[in-house]
Amino acid sequence: MNAIHTLSQFHRLLSLPEPKHPLVSVINLSESVFLEDDIWKGFVNRFYCVALKRDVKGKIRYGQQHYDYDKGVLSFTAPNQVQHLDLQHIECGSGFLLIFHPDFLLGHKLGTSISKYGFFDYAVNEALHLSADEENDLISILHKIDKECVHIDKHTQEIIITQIELLLNYSARFYERQFITRKNNNHQLLAKFEQLLDEHFNQATPSELLTVKYVAGRMNLSPDYLSDLLRVHTGQNTQQHIHEKLIAKAKEMLSTTSLSVSEIAYALGFEHVQSFSTLFRKKTNHSPLAFRTLFN
Repeated sequence: MNAIHTLSQFHRLLSLPEPKHPLVSVINLSESVFLEDDIWKGFVNRFYCVALKRDVKGKIRYGQQHYDYDKGVLSFTAPNQVQHLDLQHIECGSGFLLIFHPDFLLGHKLGTSISKYGFFDYAVNEALHLSADEENDLISILHKIDKECVHIDKHTQEIIITQIELLLNYSARFYERQFITRKNNNHQLLAKFEQLLDEHFNQATPSELLTVKYVAGRMNLSPDYLSDLLRVHTGQNTQQHIHEKLIAKAKEMLSTTSLSVSEIAYALGFEHVQSFSTLFRKKTNHSPLAFRTLFN
């Protein structure tokens, strides 16, 4: 897989001059022209990218999913995510790209806390659709970052990272707004989620332990997007919902059947009985056997 290691390399591929700062840059898409290069057929960036795109014509593919950028959206990619561009059917349109290398965050708390922003792992079709006011707020921050890039001194990192963190926090707020305002679509997703869990745990013998990745895949969503959606609407993430259903099923089996704890653990998909017992005790404050005695 081809890799774009530096911001300078990325600038050259977009027919742009050298970045003002070697580790962070704000790119104006209207000034960019993609060079004809085989690298676009499949590549990874070694840096973070936040893309605010308007009127972009064409399709971009992340993994196996395509997204048509003919509307204004905000999307995020973390380092080392596989991407593909079709140069025959793409125009840059207008908008901005904020790119910053992980090295720029070294020694700063954002270097470790950036992982809490789950939208860097969302699928591209889960991009954030902005209102005009939201878009203006973010563009204002991007302009401040771009202006600060010309000042490379002892204050530069702190000032720019503060602005990046502000942009990410605004984005988290705007995503929560999107989860709430898209009620009809999200209610359908929540209903499908509940249906998938019920189908799995209502099987006579679930074949394997239910995972967040499996459920998200069945719903054509990224795991982080599904968890964040559920957290906004229910207060619990995907794993917590799965555990809730699993424990409810385990309680039912312990109280209404004569199956051993081992048999129940294996029936629920656990490879090791101890893992089941540990989770059950954590969620109920009882061991499986102690819980069973409550019904005898």
